[in-house]
Amino acid sequence: MKQVEIIGYSRANLGKKGSKDLRLDSNVPCVLYGGASQLHFHVPMFLFRDIVYTGEACTVLLNLEGKQHKCVVQEVQFHPINEMLLHVDFLALDEKKEVKMNIPIKFEGTSPGVIKGGKLVQKVATLQVKALPKNLPDVIMVDISKLELAKSVKVGEIKTKDYTILNSKSIPVCTITIPRSLKQEEAAAKK
Repeated sequence: MKQVEIIGYSRANLGKKGSKDLRLDSNVPCVLYGGASQLHFHVPMFLFRDIVYTGEACTVLLNLEGKQHKCVVQEVQFHPINEMLLHVDFLALDEKKEVKMNIPIKFEGTSPGVIKGGKLVQKVATLQVKALPKNLPDVIMVDISKLELAKSVKVGEIKTKDYTILNSKSIPVCTITIPRSLKQEEAAAKK
């Protein structure tokens, strides 16, 4: 899994006013959970570019005033209107403890249904995975090379290695939909 290093600075003023002041200076208030105690800190907003706005999952090497913490992003809060980053929660990693994390999905192969004129529709963008930190994947690869028209790939059909997918096995990950023009052609051929 890709590792991104960011630098954080301890927070003196906790609370709404302190958080608001940090955001006005283009900083994001953050909390690190999972260690001996919670650590409150802030990170310059532009450093989240390679963590939050990417198509791959990653671990974070957090440099907090000289001390390094290996962690993952647990939760990200955005402003409901302007999409500004408001708050980020990190979870410290322990190499002996399993961690839950949302991992993005990517497709491989060429679907025969798409070749026949169907459209690939992605139903979910990420799946929740539970694994030891060393076994966390960057992405979950889904093979669509045998996917015909009007068929789906479900979570239970995805092959995993050293990790467990926690989503329900019956959830469709992607479907090949039949366009209206193909439906009309089939209906005309039956007449």
